[in-house]
Amino acid sequence: MARYPEQPAHEVIDIRRVGKVTKGGKRLRFRVVVVAGDGAGQVGVGVGKSVEIPQAVQQAIRDAMKHLVTVSVQNGTIPHEVRGQFGAAKVLLRPAYPGTGVIAGRTVGAVCRIAGVRDILTKALRSTNPLNLARATLDGFRQIEGAEMVAARRGKTVAEIMEVEDAETR
Repeated sequence: MARYPEQPAHEVIDIRRVGKVTKGGKRLRFRVVVVAGDGAGQVGVGVGKSVEIPQAVQQAIRDAMKHLVTVSVQNGTIPHEVRGQFGAAKVLLRPAYPGTGVIAGRTVGAVCRIAGVRDILTKALRSTNPLNLARATLDGFRQIEGAEMVAARRGKTVAEIMEVEDAETR
C-alpha cells in the first residue's frame, strides 16, 4: 500500500449536527464530510462523526484516504465527458480548454481542485446534497478512460487511437 502524507490536501465540504434520541435524551454529534487527496490525480471523500468537530474532521480525512480514486488528468482537464451518479445526485463533467478554470458549484469544485483538475465544466443535476454530489463526482471520475485504456480495449496502439481522435475533431 502506498504511503500518504500525514496531512494531505483536504477541504471540509459539509458539517451537520446530527442527533440520536435515547432513553436519557438526545445525543448530539457532528457529521463532517471531507474531500482529501494529493492534488495530482488522487482524491477521496470521507465522513467522520464525533462530539467535537476537529476530531470528526480527522476521522473524515482518514476515511477519505482509505477510499481514494485515481483521476486521469491530461493537460489539466479530463479526457472526455462523463456523467456520475450517486443516489438522486447526478453530475455532468466536461473537459475544458486551458485557462477556463474550474466552473463548478462548491462541492463538485472542491473535489475537482483536490484531484488536481485545473480546467473543467460541471453541472450538478437533481439532488444538491453535498455528500451525494461528492460521491457522484467520484463516480464520474471512475468512469474516465485514458487513451491507454481505450487502446488496450480495442487492441490498438495509443498512436492509432490518437490519430482517430484527431481526424474526428477536424
